[in-house]
Amino acid sequence: MTNAAAREMSDQTSSLVRELHLGVHSSRILMSGGVLEEYSRDQGPVTQPAMPAVVVLAESVEEVQHVMRCAHLFKVAVVARGTGTSLSGGAHAVSGCIVLSLERMNRILEVRPQDELAIVEPGVINADLNLAVAPHGLMYAPDPASHTISTLGGNVATNAGGLRCAKYGVTRDSVLALDVVLADGTLIHTGHTTFKGVAGYDLTALFVGSEGTLGIVVGITVRLKYLPIQTRTLAAFFPDFPAAAAGVLAIGAARVQPAILELLDGNTLGVLDAAFQSNLAARGGALLLIQTDGFGAEAESAVVRKVLTQAGATVEAEDGSEAAMLLDLRRNARGDGVDDDFRVGEDVAVPRSQLVHYAGELERMAAEHGVRLRLVAHAGDGNLHPTFWVNRDEGQAGMLRLQAALDESVRVALGLGGTITGEHGVGQYKLRWLAWEQSAEVLSLQRRVKEAFDPLGILNPGKAIT
Repeated sequence: MTNAAAREMSDQTSSLVRELHLGVHSSRILMSGGVLEEYSRDQGPVTQPAMPAVVVLAESVEEVQHVMRCAHLFKVAVVARGTGTSLSGGAHAVSGCIVLSLERMNRILEVRPQDELAIVEPGVINADLNLAVAPHGLMYAPDPASHTISTLGGNVATNAGGLRCAKYGVTRDSVLALDVVLADGTLIHTGHTTFKGVAGYDLTALFVGSEGTLGIVVGITVRLKYLPIQTRTLAAFFPDFPAAAAGVLAIGAARVQPAILELLDGNTLGVLDAAFQSNLAARGGALLLIQTDGFGAEAESAVVRKVLTQAGATVEAEDGSEAAMLLDLRRNARGDGVDDDFRVGEDVAVPRSQLVHYAGELERMAAEHGVRLRLVAHAGDGNLHPTFWVNRDEGQAGMLRLQAALDESVRVALGLGGTITGEHGVGQYKLRWLAWEQSAEVLSLQRRVKEAFDPLGILNPGKAIT
């Protein structure tokens, strides 16, 4: 960049910041190097973080509207974010952008028990909403592993799932209405507070999973479910992962629908044992964690126990404290936190009938490419989270093998009728695979939808679509 170009950019940033100050308190417009670095990335892989020009901590809908009007005026990109738990780079900054943090918009605006819904701001933490509605005998069903730190706005952005998604569905299934600030600062309301409603196009569903590329979600109306009257948790230990995956199909054949059906391989059990002083690996080579709920929890649990015992598992019923501990360990199963060049956790999904075959294929790929593998899965809906990694001292050669394994894992999943992402979103990292799954015609249509909502291309550019 020439000196003249640098001065012009600096002048534009100064003008932008002056305009931002007209609608947001100066204490929440941040430009220090440490803050910019902190807000430059999420937990997804990134080679070289891009630096935003400014971070704005919004506290109201009006402030979000002001930020978007400023961005529209100066044609500056905006990357919205909550607590930054995205695993696909969806909240990575782009150079010179405004990072618009919604984490302070964290009020539960209304709980309507008789209507079984709640209205919240986007910065509300997933687990906090459940604490608020539990006294009414209700729950918010989607529960990603990050539920104690991830926000509802981020869950909406990626259409997050979680442990209970096999029975209760993903975020889109629980969102009734949205308040959204568009690229030019216009505020719109989509959806309804009824469980049914088919008036016009379903813009609510379109915004869910759009990763902040079509608008900024500032209000969310969610449908609540009944808090189960009882739960039963089983830990089924198998000799290996393929055998445990076959157990998933056996449960399905028995026509039992667990609320939670999670699968962890032996390497994951070993990592959890080392981190939390548990003894999972000594009990088997793979763990299938099952929870049934509702008035039929006991009867369903008995059927599952019989089916899995016949499939060769050692099945143990867990009491309240042990069950809670196992579920907490599953939520920590990714282990190492932020991904980087040498370690990448993936998010493919395949039809459940292909779980056994795909698990075997992943193990083959890891061996052939000389990379290490850990594997956990939301087995109830075929969503797998394989983590491939190599040692840092292997340098570029190791990284090339890692990328080859990742590419093959995606191609094989697609060949089995799967998808490149079940719940984490495309973000920035998975863009290279999007055209492997979607046709040129579909990609073109998506670009036209994006242009209709965001003609200047300032909303989270370079994410979600190509």
